[in-house]
Amino acid sequence: MTKQIRVGHSPDSDDAFMFYGISTEAVSLKGYEITEVIEDIESLNKRAMKGELEVSAISINAYAFVAERYLLLSSGASMGEGYGPELISIRKTEPEEIKGRRIAIPGKMTSAYLAMKMFEPDFEAVEVPFDAVMAAVKDGTVDAGLIIHEGQLTFKDHGFNSIINLGTWWQNLTGLPLPLGGNAIRKDLGKKTIADVASVLKESIAYSLKHREKALGFAMKYARDLDQGRADRFVGMYVNERTLDYGADGRKAVQLFLDMAHEQELIPNKIEAEFTD
Repeated sequence: MTKQIRVGHSPDSDDAFMFYGISTEAVSLKGYEITEVIEDIESLNKRAMKGELEVSAISINAYAFVAERYLLLSSGASMGEGYGPELISIRKTEPEEIKGRRIAIPGKMTSAYLAMKMFEPDFEAVEVPFDAVMAAVKDGTVDAGLIIHEGQLTFKDHGFNSIINLGTWWQNLTGLPLPLGGNAIRKDLGKKTIADVASVLKESIAYSLKHREKALGFAMKYARDLDQGRADRFVGMYVNERTLDYGADGRKAVQLFLDMAHEQELIPNKIEAEFTD
C-alpha cells in the first residue's frame, strides 16, 4: 500500500532546486506518494509546532520547539558559510546603533531572528512577511530590516545599506557555519519510513547537483527578482555538498546554536539535536 508523505518547503529557488528530483520523479520515490506543500518558512515553522506535516523544511530555531516530535534529516540543511541573513537600513548605520530600534523580522521562529537576538537582544521586533521587509524599511515603518532568501543578493539594488551580516558575525564568533534551516521528519513514522524518505530526499539533492542546469531551470519559477546568474549563485550558497550531509562541523554548529540560545534564555529548554543516520 502506497504511503502518502506530505513534504513542506518554501517557495524559493534553493528549495525548488533541492526537490527537483522528487518533483519530476527523476529519482525513485520508493513506493511513496510524495506531495509537496509550498509555504513560506514561518508558516511551515508554525505547522511543525502542530506536527501537521510528515516532513518539512524548518528553521533551526523552530526545531528547538518541536524536537520531541521531529528528527532532523541528515540532508537538506541550509547553512551560511560566512554569509546569511542581512540587517539593512536606508541610511548608513553602525551595528551598535540598532540597540532599542524597531526592526522588521520575517518571523519569531526563524533562525534569522534567533541569530539577531543573540547578536543584539535589545530591539523591538516587528513581524512582517519575509518579502515585505524591504518595503517596511523603505516607508519608515521600521528603522532596519532583517533580510532572508534572495533579498540577501538584491538589497543594494534597492538602495539599502548593510548594517551587519549575521552569517559573517557567527563565523567570526565561532569559526562555524550559521545553521539556518533543515528538513525535519516526524518520529512517529517509524524507522523504515524515516530511512526510506531520508534516502529519497538525499537522492533528489544529489540528482539536482549532478544535473545542475536542468534543476536550475526548474527552480527559476521561484527565483523572484533574480536573473539566472544570480539564481545560480543563490542556489550555490544554500544547496551544495553541505546540503547532502551536515558534516561533523555542521552538526556541531547546530548544537552550539541551540546551546547558546538556551544559555541566553532565548529558547526554553536545553535541546540535544537528533539527526537521522
